This record gives sequence, C-alpha cells and structure tokens, in this order.
Amino acid sequence: MKPTPYPNVNAILEILLQRQQAIFGDKLIGLYLYGSTALGAFTDSISDLDLLAALTSDLSPAEAAAIEQMHARMVTELPEWDNRIEVQYYSVHALATYKTERHPMGNISPGEPFHIIEAGADWLMNWYHVLTSGITLYGVPPATIIAPVTTDEFITSITTMLLEWDDGYLDHIQSRPSQAYVIITLCRGLYTLRHRQHVSKQAAAEWAMSAYPAWAALISHALAWRLDPGAVVDHAATLPETLRFVSFMWGEIRAAL
Repeated sequence: MKPTPYPNVNAILEILLQRQQAIFGDKLIGLYLYGSTALGAFTDSISDLDLLAALTSDLSPAEAAAIEQMHARMVTELPEWDNRIEVQYYSVHALATYKTERHPMGNISPGEPFHIIEAGADWLMNWYHVLTSGITLYGVPPATIIAPVTTDEFITSITTMLLEWDDGYLDHIQSRPSQAYVIITLCRGLYTLRHRQHVSKQAAAEWAMSAYPAWAALISHALAWRLDPGAVVDHAATLPETLRFVSFMWGEIRAAL
C-alpha cells in the first residue's frame, strides 16, 4: 500500500489497517486518511495522521476494548508514533445523519487516550476534509457514506470555531507549541475565509507572511516552534507579541465575515 509519498507513513498505515481488519472483519467498510498528510504537507516527526474508520454499526464494548489495546500496543512497538495518530471510529448511520443527530464515536487523538464521545455536527469540518481531500486507504468512496458538506457549511463551521476562541481560551496558550498552534490556525482560518479553500498549515502560514509582512517574523518563528516543541526556552517572552497577533487577526477575521 503506497497511498502517500512517505514510506514510513505508508508502513504505519498498512499496519493500522491490518490490525483494524483483524478486529472488525467485514464491519470495517472504509478507512480514510485526511488532514495535512493527505494534502501532501507531512512533516516527519511532527505531523499527526488523521483517519476515519467507517463501520457498519457502533462499536461494541468488546471492540472498543480491543481497539484501545491495539493502539496501546502500536505505541509500544512504534514509539515514534506516540501521540501522533488520530482515528475516529464512526458508523455509516452516524456519518449519514451527523448534521441532525449525535452518535457515539470512538476517538483517539494527540493528548487524549482512546475513549467514546458523542459526535454530531461539530465534526462537520473533519468530514468535509475527508470528502474533499481525503485518501481512501480501504473500502468504499467516502461520498457514498458521508452526508454531503457544502462549502458554505464548511466556512460557517470554521467561523464558529474561530469566534469561540475567547479570552478564556487564551489563558491556555502559554507554551511556545500552543502559541504556534494558535498563530498558524488563525492564519489558516483567515485564508479559508478569504479564499473559501482549505490548505495546509505551511501553505497558510506562507500566505500570511506575504500578506502581512509586519507579522512575518512571528509567523516564521511559530513554524520553527512546531519543529522543536521540546526546546528549553522562555515561553513567556514571546507571549505578549503572540497575543497582539491574535488580537490583530481577530480583527481581520471579523472583517472577512
């Protein structure tokens, strides 16, 4: 299986698919890669892998336990992928009705262990990415099982997410990696609002550096902070400028609405 240009990514995807098939058998009807790697913007040792596993029905308790154990075993065997694999386990009924109903979904993501959540329209952005830029690793085409998402619906969901980042959220962005996440996500959000198109973090950051040269140095630093999240630095030293950038970008985002 060679769905991407990255041999190490292809290898982990093949292992993951084989182990999912061993657990689910015919219940697994589709596995889809989306996010930065599907967009061709994978960064070794940094980028996460975002995947959707489509199932014929909700996870049973036994299947949830088996999936949890499988992911734990993969981290032990392949520690370089620890905290870098995100998978949603969601039924086809849920994927067809998520805009109006909430359904249980198995989820493992960076910073969170495998657990069951209730998911609905709040996941519209993710399924938009699967539909528009996702790579089918196995099974049926995603458009045959996921309710359609219009560009307007996607833009609305992006806008809602950005406007929910109030001052309370900013209390949690003290570290350089979290500052980098906010800086680059705001660049990406504004690009999406302006161009009605989703691009990678790198592409959005490069666009913002060109569009706002006064902030180019900070955005460039944010890209570097992503590459070296373990660096011993004075996180507080950059926070005031980060907050000024956030305030500026919120003004640009509101003007773009």
